[in-house]
This record gives sequence, C-alpha cells and structure tokens, in this order.
Amino acid sequence: MSGHGFHVHGPHDHAVEHASHGNHGDSDSFASQIAVTTAILATVGALFSYMGGATQANASLYKNNAAIKKTEASNQWNYYQSKSGKQNLAELAVALVPEDRKDVYRQEIDRYKKEKAEIKTVADGLEAESKDWDHKSDDQMHLHHRWAQATTALQVAIALAAIALLARRKWLEWGMFGTAGLGIALGIAAMLHV
Repeated sequence: MSGHGFHVHGPHDHAVEHASHGNHGDSDSFASQIAVTTAILATVGALFSYMGGATQANASLYKNNAAIKKTEASNQWNYYQSKSGKQNLAELAVALVPEDRKDVYRQEIDRYKKEKAEIKTVADGLEAESKDWDHKSDDQMHLHHRWAQATTALQVAIALAAIALLARRKWLEWGMFGTAGLGIALGIAAMLHV
C-alpha cells in the first residue's frame, strides 16, 4: 500500500484475508482447531523449555559445588599427610633419642594421632558432601533431559500442525495430537521427577 491511496493486494494478503473470513463466511473449524492447539502447544513448550534451562543451570551449579567440596577434601587429605609425616619423624625420634627425651616425642605422636583423626573426620565429611552434590547434579541433568524431550516432542507436534493445516489431512492432525500427548506425558514425568 502506498501513501497516495493506491492499494495492491499481494497473494499473501489475499490468503490471510480469505482465512480471516473463514472461506467467505463458512466456518473453517479444522484451521481454527489447529491454530488454537498450536498456540497452546507453543505456550506449554515455552514453559517446558524454561524448566529445561533451569534444571540444566542447577545441574551446573551443583556440579560446581561438588568440585569445591572435593577440593576442600583434597586439602584436608594433604593436611592429614603432613601430620603423618611429622608423626613418622616423632616415631623415628623416639627410636633415636636418649630415654629422658622420649616422652616429649611420645606426646607429639599422640597429638599427631589425635589431630589426624580430626582431620580425617573433616575430610570424610567433605567427600560425602561432594558425592551428595554430584548426585543432585545427576538428578537435575536427568530432569533436564526429560524437559528437553518434552519440548522437542511439542516442537514436532507444532510442525505436524503446520503440515496438517497446509495438507488438510486429518491423519496428520491425529499425529499432531499424538506427538503433543507424548510431549505432555514427558513433561509430567519431569514434574514428577521420573
């Protein structure tokens, strides 16, 4: 359409106008049903896509927490090893020093044993936390895959809707509903953490 009052209809404009009038006043329930279904599927698909992204982000955060705890546990085990080395030196000193100095080193040995037990408890706890974060991350990745499968099924259903509308084939419409049903079922499985 130009600014001087001259208006030219393109083929697309005519098709849109034709569809908006429902084939010259006749109701086209097939097209309307496909259009409404497509809008609903797109909305649900957007929600599923969001949940897929959220669970993927959670999985990454949880994996990062697992790595941090694993590093902290490793630091504790290094500390444990340094105490073991000092304990070994004290044990060697007990064998080498005169009897009057042996009690000092025996006390150090007992102190190192006690410190090592405390360090080991902390390290074991950090390793358990790391495993827990890893497990949470794996659970979130599983959910992410479920959400991604659900989203993909809904996208395929939307594509089938477009083909069904263009081809005007009822079996394609049923294929759309079947694929959409699969997508919804996968989304429900993700919601239920299955």
